[in-house]
Amino acid sequence: MAITGWFVLVVGAGVIPIVVGTGLGGNPLLILAGWIALSAVLLILDLALAASPRALRLVRGGASRARLGEPTDALLYLTNTGARTLVGIVRDAWMPSAGAQTSRARVRIPGGERRLVRTVLVPTRRGERRSESVTIRSFGPLRLAAWQTTLSAPGALRVLPPFRSRRHLPSRLARLRELDGATSLMVRGQGTEFDSLRDYVRGDDVRSIDWRASARRMGGQPDAGEHLVVRTWRPERDRRVIIVADTGRAGAARIADEPRLDTAFEASLLLAALATRAGDRVDLLCFDRRIRGRVTGSTGAALLENMVNTMADIEPELIETDWSAIPAEVRQITSQRSLVVILTAAESPGSAADLIASLPELTARHLVVVASVRDPEALAARHFVDSREDVYEAAGAERALLDADRVAQALRRVGADPIAGSPEALPPLLADHYLALKRAGKL
Repeated sequence: MAITGWFVLVVGAGVIPIVVGTGLGGNPLLILAGWIALSAVLLILDLALAASPRALRLVRGGASRARLGEPTDALLYLTNTGARTLVGIVRDAWMPSAGAQTSRARVRIPGGERRLVRTVLVPTRRGERRSESVTIRSFGPLRLAAWQTTLSAPGALRVLPPFRSRRHLPSRLARLRELDGATSLMVRGQGTEFDSLRDYVRGDDVRSIDWRASARRMGGQPDAGEHLVVRTWRPERDRRVIIVADTGRAGAARIADEPRLDTAFEASLLLAALATRAGDRVDLLCFDRRIRGRVTGSTGAALLENMVNTMADIEPELIETDWSAIPAEVRQITSQRSLVVILTAAESPGSAADLIASLPELTARHLVVVASVRDPEALAARHFVDSREDVYEAAGAERALLDADRVAQALRRVGADPIAGSPEALPPLLADHYLALKRAGKL
């Protein structure tokens, strides 16, 4: 049971009869007792006429998945199985990170009818956002009191990565189409991937002669040497791309009000969408000291679907990443030469020492790219020196950038390609680097 503000006003209004009765010679204590008794009777009568909230039957509806930051509707259908009209307030208890725009809704449900309560959710975190119960307050006709109960109504909304960087995909796909058919002309060497058959001409390598195709073309004529056929080759272009996302302590830091891990997921999705359109096979590995998520063997639209579902529930762990285990994990995925993209924080020589020590084992066999997020505030702080505090901040920002440059030089010495950019710039930078590797025939 809940008492409303109207009941408090009714009780407070008893001051008037007490003052009037006392002026007429009445006993104020008796008047007060009588007024309280009258208020209690009205309260009991109001509760007796109120509909029971337990007569409601709840059914949830609406979307089960949404992207981070995008609004979606959570639907709640309430059916009044009782005879009385229920007038009250419904509170759907979503988690704060679900981003419910309104927490309460007023309803009026006649007996035997159904009403819809719509709650707009704008989630602020990835993963499962839940609502376990619904609280209903049913008022009487006098609005002095209400019956209140909490009913179990489990609901869940799976919040996926936003993939805001998909707006860069059309321009990169256009550049990829320009490369299609041109890469093999720009790369020297015979190549390893079969392309087509053609007639033999003087000077061709005899090892390229396709004897079976030549025999079919000769038609049993032993002197038809001019009908020899050779195979032509082109550089292999359909390779494997392995994306390693660091889910350790470094991924928990927030840059530009976004966790590093979320930026890594954005860059991974854009690269995967581009690479799978190019015919490359893409694998995702989310790792710190154990595998937190893995996507292998998926292609096309199923690849991005599996990636966002895997990423949705992953949050960074406050532990150091075991980089020495990464080469073995990559070997389990493939033994052929591949592009390995590591998304982590490469900004401090101390924290990046283990990563740099483990890279030679990878760069000996694979192309390795290390992509990291750079704080745009640190870049901007170098130019503001209006006060003493600004000078100290500018000096600290300059030192941090110098450390990041030292790490980048160390990565180049062990054979890796470092890429750094702001959370907004890193995904397209990584996609551009992938296209540059394609253009150079390295991938």
